[in-house]
Amino acid sequence: MILSDRDIRSALDAGDIIVDPFDQKYIQPASIDLHLDRHFLMFDRQKHYVIDPKKRLDDMMTDIEIADDQPFVLHPGEFALGMVFEITGVSKEYVGRLEGKSSIGRMGLLIHVTAGFLDPGNSLKMTLELYNTSTMPMLLYYKMPIAQMAFEKISSPCDVPYSTEIGSKYIGDMKPRASQMWKNFVEGGEV
Repeated sequence: MILSDRDIRSALDAGDIIVDPFDQKYIQPASIDLHLDRHFLMFDRQKHYVIDPKKRLDDMMTDIEIADDQPFVLHPGEFALGMVFEITGVSKEYVGRLEGKSSIGRMGLLIHVTAGFLDPGNSLKMTLELYNTSTMPMLLYYKMPIAQMAFEKISSPCDVPYSTEIGSKYIGDMKPRASQMWKNFVEGGEV
């Protein structure tokens, strides 16, 4: 069941939900608004021509960092990894679901292609999988409202939270990171 604003406040007070920095004004009826960070990764199409999930992708992507007053330009049909400004986390009794804000969707921006799930026990800056479906370039600004996180209490606390113990790849990320899918092809799924 998705938490209401009242239950979100209670879970924040109890430490079961973390949003840092937090401002009460960003609590919605059943979610918390989140904002865009300044770090992005984009595939370098000048040097690379194919994505192979069996190989490391880190060197295939270019780091981009924008200043407070400098927008990030996302052209039609372009894909970039971005980041939520706030550190968001949940205890092993909760999960989070990241969704785009209505105003962003009405401009043609997708904020996640598939990965909008915050696993029990993880605390990080959520990665955004930004895709411009519009027919025009889009300007994205540091700290602009970009997403909302809804929270759910799971049926019982998980036995093993998101961790290296179970092969989790994106624990505590604070900057966008290229896909680590290649690790699934290494014997045992570990590096």
